[in-house]
Amino acid sequence: MKLYIIGAGPGAPDLITVRGAELLAAADAIFYTDSLVSEELIERYRKPEAEVFHTAGMHLEQMVAMMADKVRQGRLVVRVHTGDPSIYGATLEQIALLKEEGIEVEIVPGVSSAFAAAAAVQAELTVPELTQTVIFTRAEGRTPVPPREKLQELAQHHCTLVLFLSATLAKKVSAALLDAGWSGDTPVAVVYKATWPDEVVIRSTVATLAEDMRRHGVTKHAIILAGWALDPHIHGQGYRSKLYDRTFTHGYRKGEA
Repeated sequence: MKLYIIGAGPGAPDLITVRGAELLAAADAIFYTDSLVSEELIERYRKPEAEVFHTAGMHLEQMVAMMADKVRQGRLVVRVHTGDPSIYGATLEQIALLKEEGIEVEIVPGVSSAFAAAAAVQAELTVPELTQTVIFTRAEGRTPVPPREKLQELAQHHCTLVLFLSATLAKKVSAALLDAGWSGDTPVAVVYKATWPDEVVIRSTVATLAEDMRRHGVTKHAIILAGWALDPHIHGQGYRSKLYDRTFTHGYRKGEA
C-alpha cells in the first residue's frame, strides 16, 4: 500500500513537476490544503471521477485516517502540498502516522515558493564574492524556534536569508536583523503569492520593511528575502563567477593565459 505526497509548486498550475502532474492525473483520491494550493491546478490535472478532499479544516488524525481508508480500498491516493513538501510542509507527522498504518509513502518534490520568489525579483541568492550561503528560516511567533536558531543569531552570518511564515512579524524581523548588525539600508524583497495571478513584489529595506508591508496590505502568503544579493541594482556591479571566467581552468575547459 502506498500514498504519494506531491509538491504542487508555488502556485502557477504549470509549475508542478511532470511526475507530480502525472500522478495527480491518475489519482482516484486527492487530498489538498485548499487554503494554500491552487484549485485551478487541481482542476486542470485531475480526472473527472476523482474524489477531492479539502483538508484546510481537518486536524492531523482526521486527515490521515481518511487517506489511509482510501489507500486500503485500493485507490491511488495523493496528498498535494504547496511548494516543496520538505520545507515547512508538516509532512513528518503525516508520514509517521501513515507508517503506523502500514502505508508506504513516496514524496514527489516540487518548486519551492522561495525559488519562485527569487525568480520574481530576478535574484541569484548566492552571488560570488558577496554571499555563498542561504539560510531558510522563519521568525519566532506563536510557535517557538530552537534556542540556537533565533533569527538574530542566524543573521550574524550576514548571508542571504529566506524567511517563511513571517509576514505578520515584519517588525520582529527588522529588529532582529538590526540587532545582528545589519544596516538599515540592506535590501529586502517581499513576494506575496509568487507565481499566482495576484502576485505582489515589494522592494524594501531592513529599516522600512514593516511599513512597506503594511502599506501594501501583505500579512500572509509571503516570502521575505533579505541581504545584499537582493540589491535591485546588483546587475550593474560587476560580480562574476569563476565558472565562466576565461582565465579559470576546470574539468571542461582550459583557462586562457
